[in-house]
Amino acid sequence: MKVPAVVLVSLWLAVACSPVSKNRLTKTFQSTEHKFQHHAGFVLHDPAAKKTLFSYNGERYFTPASNTKIFTLFTALKVLGDSVPGLHYVERGDSLIISGTGDPSFLYPYSFSNPVVYNFLKNAPGDIYYAESVFNATPLGPGWAWSDYLYSYSVERSPFPMYGNFFTVSRNAQKKLTVIPPYFKKYFWLADSTHRSEILREIGSNRVDYYPGKTQRLTEKWEVPFKPNPVLVADLLSDTLKRNVRVLAKPVVMGSARQTLFTVPTDSVLKTMMEQSDNFIAEQLLLLCAQVLTDTLEPEKAIQYMMQNHLADLPDKPVWVDGSGLSRYNLVTPRSIVTLWGKIYAEVERERLFQLLAIGGKTGTIRNWYKAEVPYIYGKTGTLSNNHSLSGYLVTKKGRTLIFCFMNSNFTAPVNEVRKEMENILKQIRDRY
Repeated sequence: MKVPAVVLVSLWLAVACSPVSKNRLTKTFQSTEHKFQHHAGFVLHDPAAKKTLFSYNGERYFTPASNTKIFTLFTALKVLGDSVPGLHYVERGDSLIISGTGDPSFLYPYSFSNPVVYNFLKNAPGDIYYAESVFNATPLGPGWAWSDYLYSYSVERSPFPMYGNFFTVSRNAQKKLTVIPPYFKKYFWLADSTHRSEILREIGSNRVDYYPGKTQRLTEKWEVPFKPNPVLVADLLSDTLKRNVRVLAKPVVMGSARQTLFTVPTDSVLKTMMEQSDNFIAEQLLLLCAQVLTDTLEPEKAIQYMMQNHLADLPDKPVWVDGSGLSRYNLVTPRSIVTLWGKIYAEVERERLFQLLAIGGKTGTIRNWYKAEVPYIYGKTGTLSNNHSLSGYLVTKKGRTLIFCFMNSNFTAPVNEVRKEMENILKQIRDRY
C-alpha cells in the first residue's frame, strides 16, 4: 500500500520536532564515552515543571574544575549585600588603623574600577597603620598544583590583596622592560640568556630572574604572582599612595569602634568571576564571605556555613575545598550542580543572573562556542587537564529554559574535540525540546 506523501511529511515532522528520546540520548553519550575513552555525565532538568528530563551518570562524581565557582557564586549571593566590604578601619587619635577584608577589587586591573579605598587612604589625615587580619588559610589552596605558583591564574590568597596579587612585565620591540607597578623592579635580577625569554620567581620569595633569551618574540608580556606579607603590603601601599604606611607588629582588636568601607558593586566582581572564570576573585570572595560570617579569613568556615544552612539538601554531598576549582580534591555530581543552579534560578531575577554568566557565542569563556543568532547557552565552564565541564541554562527554540550539567573526566583527546561533541549534543537538545 502506498502511503500518501503528505502523511510521510507529517510523520517526518513529528519525529524531527519531537524531543530527543531518552534511549537515543543514552546511546549518544555511550558513543561519546567510547569515542574519547572517558567518563561523561549529563543531567537535563525543567525548573518550571520541576522535573528531570534526562540523566546519564548524573549520580556519579566528577572533578568540577571551575564549576566550583558556582558554589562560590551562591555563597556570595547569600552572604554579601549589594556592595563589597573593602576595608576595615578604626580611627584612634590622629592615627588610622586599617585591615583587609579579602576584597579582590583593590587596584585589580580586571575588575570594575572604583577608587573609594584609594581615595580614602590617599586623603586620610594623620598616620596610617596596617594591621594584619585574622588569616587562617594557606597561600595556595589544598590540592593545587604547586608548580602553578608562577602563573597568574594561581596567585596566592591573602587578607589585603593589591593589583590582583601579581605584577606585569612587558618588553617592547626595543627590548626595554616595563614593570607595573614599578615597586617590583627592585626584585629583578638579570640571568643568563636561554633559548627563550622567560621570567622565573623563586617559590619562597619575591626574587625574580629575567632570562633575556636568544630567540625572542617582537613583544612579550608576563603576569608574575608575588608573595604577599604584611611588610610588603605596607611598602606597596606606601609606594602606591605616595605616603608612609607602617605595619603594626601586634594584632589590634578594633572592637565596636571598627568601621567598614564598602567599595564596588558585588555583581561587578561576580560577573568577572563567572564570565571570565577568574580564579583570584573566586578565592578572595570565599575568604571575604568567611570574614563577614566569622571575622576570620578562613575559606573552610564559609564552606561549612553553606553546607549546613543552604546546601544540606543537595542530592549528593560534594567534596568542596576551595573557591575557584583549582583543586583536584573537589568532587561533585551533575545532579547536585543542576540542583544548585535551580536554587540560584529561584532566588535571582533572570535578567540579572544571565548577565553574570558566560554567554554562548557572545561573552566570556564560551564566546567562541555555542554560537547562534539567538544565544541559547548561559553558564559556567570548568577546565583542568583531562577534564572539561559546562553547566547552566539552555533556552530551547520553543522558549523553554532548562537547567543542564555536562561533565567530562579522564579524556586524553584535545579539549576542543570534546567541546565539539558537547556543542553537537546541546544543539540537538535546543532544537528538539
